[in-house]
Amino acid sequence: MGVQIVQEYSYVFAAVCPQDGGLDSLILPEVNTLTMSLFLQEVSQRHAEESLLMFLDGAGWHRSLELKIPENLHLLFLPPYSPQLNPVEHLWDEIREKWFANRVFQNLEGVESLLVEALRTLENDPQRVLHLTGFNWIIRGILNAI
Repeated sequence: MGVQIVQEYSYVFAAVCPQDGGLDSLILPEVNTLTMSLFLQEVSQRHAEESLLMFLDGAGWHRSLELKIPENLHLLFLPPYSPQLNPVEHLWDEIREKWFANRVFQNLEGVESLLVEALRTLENDPQRVLHLTGFNWIIRGILNAI
C-alpha cells in the first residue's frame, strides 16, 4: 500500500475585537510583508470610520520596515513568547477542535473550503468570538481606555 505525503500551505490572517467579538480574516497563499500589508489594508477598509489598535506578536512580517500600515490602524506588539496574550490564538484552537479534528482531506481545496466555513461561522457569531477571546481583560481594559 503506497502513501503519498504532500505538503501544501495556506495561511489565515485574522484580527478579532475582544471588546465586541468582531472578526476579520483573509486566507492567503503566503505569509510575508506584502500579504500582511494586504491584510492590514483590508481590515482598515472594513473599518474605515474607526481608529483601530491591533496587537501583534513579533513575527518578522509584523515588524518589517516595508510594512504598509494604514492611517487608521495602530500596531502594538505583545511581549515575546506570550501567545496566550493574543486573543486570536484562541480562535485557532476552536477551529482545530470543532472543524478539523480527526479529518483527512484529499487536497488543499478541501482544507480551505472547511476553513472558509469555520471563519464565516465565527464571523457571523460575535458572541461566540467574544466568549473565546474576551477573556483578555488586559486588552479589553486598554480598548476601553482609548
